[in-house]
Amino acid sequence: MKQEIIFNLPVKNLDKSKAFFTALGFSTNPQYSNEQAAFMDIVGGVHIMLMTEGFFQSLINKPVINATEANEVIICLMCDSREEVDSLIAKAAAGGARIPHPPEDHGFMYDQGFEDLDGHLWNLVWTAPQH
Repeated sequence: MKQEIIFNLPVKNLDKSKAFFTALGFSTNPQYSNEQAAFMDIVGGVHIMLMTEGFFQSLINKPVINATEANEVIICLMCDSREEVDSLIAKAAAGGARIPHPPEDHGFMYDQGFEDLDGHLWNLVWTAPQH
């Protein structure tokens, strides 16, 4: 099995969502993108496929959830440092994300989350190296 993960996310405005995630440093892969979807590389083998709600709906047989009202998952990304967590949160906020709580510092772990433009939850985490 190939070691790749793709999160498929419905979005209300594909262009705005692409711009938001591009500002976070994610890159669009045009080979797998069109007017209905944008395949974006996050890091390594982790990707997101942003899909217009209509296209996403065509792939499932139940309603598309309104992520501003309910959530099914939290996408968690491991960061290399506390500074990277803070930097990505600042970029997300500047791009219109909602920041639901201040950073949490547990000494061995530092994290903070954001809600993207469509309400999907993201958590950014740094953990201290193991000795």
